[in-house]
Amino acid sequence: MQPKVWIDMKIVPEALAQLTPTAEVIAEGTLDNLPGAAAAIMGVENQADGVFMDRAGLSLKVIARHGIGVNNVDIPAATERGILVVNTPDAPTESTAEHTVALLLGLAKRVVAGDMSMRGAAISRAQLMGTEVRGRVLGVIGCGRIGRRVGEICALGLKMRVLAYDPNCTDWTSITPLGIEPVDSLDTLLAQADFVSLHASLTPQNYHLIGERELRLMKPGAYLINASRGPLVNEAALAQVLVEGHLAGAALDVFDPEPPLPTNPLLQMTNVVITPHISSYTDLGYRAMGMGAVEQVLQVLRGERPPHLLNPEAWPGRLKK
Repeated sequence: MQPKVWIDMKIVPEALAQLTPTAEVIAEGTLDNLPGAAAAIMGVENQADGVFMDRAGLSLKVIARHGIGVNNVDIPAATERGILVVNTPDAPTESTAEHTVALLLGLAKRVVAGDMSMRGAAISRAQLMGTEVRGRVLGVIGCGRIGRRVGEICALGLKMRVLAYDPNCTDWTSITPLGIEPVDSLDTLLAQADFVSLHASLTPQNYHLIGERELRLMKPGAYLINASRGPLVNEAALAQVLVEGHLAGAALDVFDPEPPLPTNPLLQMTNVVITPHISSYTDLGYRAMGMGAVEQVLQVLRGERPPHLLNPEAWPGRLKK
């Protein structure tokens, strides 16, 4: 009997075609048809907690996240049960980095305000004064795959000075040739940057990493960009400093909660560029996430160790049975 692969989201046809010869695919899966699954490929709609895992049963060997973030997967609970957890960290790198740079330039060049003014909104000429980015300082918080790619584009392409803060990075030898300068503290970065771009992971320690204190440490007239995770930013504090005019603007692809509440004041501000968590949602990025998730599921079902195993201490997990 073929193993059952449960999927709670749409993935590209090419990825599905890789599964169908060797697995029974439960596309657009619900919790009702989860029991008996050997693998679960997940978006962000469901929470893979202990209850979810137990509902699947002892057959569940691997949970694959279609993307980077695993905030909806209880990794300790999976490890306790011998369930492997994988993600696709390489797949959305380029798309997310490009989107971040698009947000940066959209802010600097007043693209949204200009569009609104051409459609009849009451936008003054003063509100359309842009910022030239060449020679300005970009501060990158979190220098993983996406953060370093954003830094590289801005340093080498836009000729910005790029500073980076990442307390988890212990080897900068492959990063500094990209034109990225490490700094020793978050406060140092915030005080120097004209643009601050967030690329840190969402951990309990990083919740509201950028709060009122940090926002007021930023230079007057600076800009904040968040294409990482919404809870990294205290949105109420951000709205306040924008209203006061301390910051010139912000660009957000993520919110807390998502989608943002209609009453969120950031939605009403002409100096805030907003997109609905689509930074990785491109043709090639989405395909790469689907293919990467499926490839690792198939590896696990063959008894092979996947390359992006997030709980290596669980290996080989239920495979040994």
